[in-house]
Amino acid sequence: MEIFVHILRILFGILFCFAGIMHVVKPTVLKNFIPNFLPKLTINSIFGALEFMVGFGLFFTETKKNAAVGIFILLLIFLPIHIWDATKIRPAIGSKKIAFLRIPLQFLLMYCAYIMYLNS
Repeated sequence: MEIFVHILRILFGILFCFAGIMHVVKPTVLKNFIPNFLPKLTINSIFGALEFMVGFGLFFTETKKNAAVGIFILLLIFLPIHIWDATKIRPAIGSKKIAFLRIPLQFLLMYCAYIMYLNS
């Protein structure tokens, strides 16, 4: 189990650091996930920084437990946005099928974050 959690931490660390960087490099790609009543650029930048920080935190013994909690919280925050996206006529993620598949995937990712937390 220990090697599995170690690999999971590395994969999540890379994934979240990459996602955080993409918020800065390609902000227009993610703007459709953010509701119009919110300041899109600000929200995009804040969550990009948070994603990068929690991803980076998984690489260090001192911060990996807190980073796993941070990832779980971010995924929990993103869950209503993915549900909202799936109900739109044109989902930001692409097709409706992918948008609806993203919802159970979110729960799987949350479970993985929980496993990383328990084993830190």
